[in-house]
This record gives sequence, C-alpha cells and structure tokens, in this order.
Amino acid sequence: MTVQRKYTFPDGKRLTLGEKTLVMGILNITPDSFSDGGKFNTRDKALRHLEEMVADGADIIDVGAESSRPGFTPMPASEEMERLMPLLEEILKNSPVPVSVDTFKAETARVAAKAGAHILNDIWGLQYAAEPGAMAKVAAEFGLPVVVMHNQQGTEYSGDIIGSMQDFFQESLRIGKAAGMQAEQFIFDPGIGFGKTAEQNVEVLRRQEEILQVAGKEYPLLLAASRKSFIGKMLNLPVEERMEATGAACVVGIMKGASIVRVHDVKPIVRMCRMTDVILRSGKNG
Repeated sequence: MTVQRKYTFPDGKRLTLGEKTLVMGILNITPDSFSDGGKFNTRDKALRHLEEMVADGADIIDVGAESSRPGFTPMPASEEMERLMPLLEEILKNSPVPVSVDTFKAETARVAAKAGAHILNDIWGLQYAAEPGAMAKVAAEFGLPVVVMHNQQGTEYSGDIIGSMQDFFQESLRIGKAAGMQAEQFIFDPGIGFGKTAEQNVEVLRRQEEILQVAGKEYPLLLAASRKSFIGKMLNLPVEERMEATGAACVVGIMKGASIVRVHDVKPIVRMCRMTDVILRSGKNG
C-alpha cells in the first residue's frame, strides 16, 4: 500500500488511497448472488444495509445488479439497468461515501456514471469480448477510477500465472490509454475466484506483491476474496461460515500491498484491517 491517490468527485465526495486500507462494502441487489442473493434487492433493505455498512466503517459501497457467480449467464444491459437504476439513484442520494458500480457492460456503466456513480468495477478488466474498448471509452469520458480485474475463460495458463496476469493488465492499460484514460484511473484487481482454480487463487494471494507493478509503474490493488469458493474448498466451509478465512486473506493481502479490500462482512473485517495497518505502520516507523 504505497501508491498515493486522491480523488475528488463532482458531488464533493472524496477518496484517498494509500493512507489506510480502504474497505469496500458489497451491496448486491441481485436475486441470485452466490452469498446474499435476494437479501437487499428492495429499496428499504438496500438502504438499511448501506447504512449498516457505513456505520461499520465501509469507505466505499459497491453496488451490483448482476450475479457473477461461477457459471452465470450475462443478462442484457437493458435488464441490468432496469434492476440497477431505481435502487442506485436512491443509494447515491443516501450514501455519505463514494459508490462503485459493479458492471462489465459499457451501456450500464454510462447510465450509472451519468447518475453520479463514483467508481466503475469491471470484472473483465476493460476486455469484455462482446464490447471491445467500450468500457474504456466510458471511463475516459467521465474520468472515473476503474477497478480493472483480471479474468479469463477457463483455468489453463500456458506459462507462469503471474506473468500471464501481468500481460493481461498491460493489455488493459493499452486499451484504456488508447481510449483516453489516465494512469490515475486504473486500480487493479487480481480476480480471485475468476479463471483460476482454488490452488491458483492461493498462489496468486501468496505472490500478490508481484503484480503491484505493471509495465514499470506501481498501481493500487483491490483484493476481493470475500466468502469465495476457494475458501470453501480449502477449509470445507459453507458460504455463511467463511468470514474468518476471508479476514485472513484480507490481512495477507494488505501485507502484500492491497490498498482496498472488498468484503461482505464489513464490521469484523474493518477491525482486522485497522489492526493490520497499525502493525505495518509501526514497523515502518521503527
């Protein structure tokens, strides 16, 4: 966590990366997410959960209207927007912290950005095959930070997995810069749970510091390991019992350079992050 970034958004909200670990609270307004589908997909439930996560210490709220669970079938952008926008508008009006929108479709991202979303979170890292270059153009037009996640079809890698991820991020940089994005807009995400086996996810976490620099420049990194299936496989735990293991992954991720962690269980993970920050800062200060 050495990259310093300061963002000021048109509505006056601010976000600073690099001073402490930021916690992104997950607000799924889907009926079918792997962990909490159907729990927060009404106005009152969504706003109540937003209020709880902010009170528990969330620095960012990440809103998703389409499940990206393993094996999901993408929905049309029109359907995603129909589900997303009524709740997103209410969330933006009521959230005291910046709001991220989890979508890989440029049309959805554009409408969300026009509504006032602060961050775009793209699970295809600007490389969604059905819309080449489209997400990067939206990001460039609105000047928003983008979480650029590593992803691929299947779990086969021709060489070293970290080398492959570096290549992916370099291609995302090329696409983004060609569209007019600035370096400060990129936040990378190693894509835990996407295009990787459980063992590969563990390897990526163990070697995470190797992807902090891409093409000779350091970028902030977001880690999203919350409740994911690799934890279930490694510890034989159902999804509702993966909080402690999520916390362990977050602590290791912070020690290996993550600036943001994306989680479901905000209150306990915030406490783990704050203590980890204290320990790491004490080490740096002697």
